[in-house]
Amino acid sequence: MPTSTRHSQRKTQIGFVSSRMGDKSVKVTVPYKTPHPRYHKVINRKTVLHVHDEKNETKAGDKVEVMETRPVSRLKRWRITRVIESAVLSIGAAVSEQDVAQAVPTKITRTESATPAQA
Repeated sequence: MPTSTRHSQRKTQIGFVSSRMGDKSVKVTVPYKTPHPRYHKVINRKTVLHVHDEKNETKAGDKVEVMETRPVSRLKRWRITRVIESAVLSIGAAVSEQDVAQAVPTKITRTESATPAQA
């Protein structure tokens, strides 16, 4: 059986990287909606998959596609096939220590107008 035919039969899921656990390991959260069996209200549910990231190319918040694979470790049964959408960097991560040092004044002085109660 050709490799491409076998790979097309494997399950794929699309989810978000929720955390990096260590070298080449991530947790991917796959959200889905399902109706309640009795009340028929739509409930938000999620599945957490332990995923193998061979190239360490993902970070928390990335939208990724994962494919079922042979057992890589005790928990990992999935691997990353592609990064669909990269996460936006947070503002705190983009600012360096030098930029913070320039923005914060080194000495704060009080002016006469700042203390009107002492007249």
